[in-house]
Amino acid sequence: MKHSFIDEYSKLNSPIHRLDPRVKLLSALAFVLAVVLTPPGGWQAFAAYLVLVTAAVILSRVPPWFVLKRSLMLEPFVLVVAAFIPFFKPGEVAGSYNIWMWQVSVTYPGITLFWSVLAKAWLAIICLTLLTATTPFSHLLLAMEKLKVPRVLVMTLSFMYRYIFILEEEVLRMRQARDSRNFGGKLLWQVRVVGHMAGTLFIRAYERGERVYAAMVSRGFDGEVRTLQQLTLRRTDAISAAAFLALLASIAVLSLRLG
Repeated sequence: MKHSFIDEYSKLNSPIHRLDPRVKLLSALAFVLAVVLTPPGGWQAFAAYLVLVTAAVILSRVPPWFVLKRSLMLEPFVLVVAAFIPFFKPGEVAGSYNIWMWQVSVTYPGITLFWSVLAKAWLAIICLTLLTATTPFSHLLLAMEKLKVPRVLVMTLSFMYRYIFILEEEVLRMRQARDSRNFGGKLLWQVRVVGHMAGTLFIRAYERGERVYAAMVSRGFDGEVRTLQQLTLRRTDAISAAAFLALLASIAVLSLRLG
């Protein structure tokens, strides 16, 4: 089974791939922070951020359709959360609607905030998709450790990435066994079977975790992950980070002036 769906393009050779993982991680966080802090309705700034992240995608040689597909996959979740903003944001009323016994109003500031939230979320997702597509997950974990991210969080992400594929294979085997027994019947019966499968999967995951922990402790595990890989900050990394942060600052300043 292919398990590289998270960072399948991380082995490409491009200027973005060759950057230090710490530089890429901090640059991505700076980009997300700049996008989030942009005032609602800053369309010029959003367009500039889009041009900047699109240039990074082209420079990374990651297929643009891959980044676009991954970014659009999460937009429906953002849409569900942001769908109520136009009805609760105070301001000039754009229209009123009767829904059963309630009368709701849509405001112009709410509409502006709604589209701004969607734009911010989309830009942030594109940036994070590019980060994971150009950096092996193990390198990201090492960069987080070097940047003094709490060890518990790093270890949790490390085990999640390592064992999520094992759980995926377990689910696929259980589903194959279910289908081979002519899975069907009424809806209530199907829900009951799926519930039993979920409970079995939870028990197996818990037992596997206990066995893995016992095996690690017996081998002297003390909570620290040791690796032979070393991160080296080069002059190119510093120049690239400075240029990227300068562009972000320029866009932020221009958006504030235009706003």
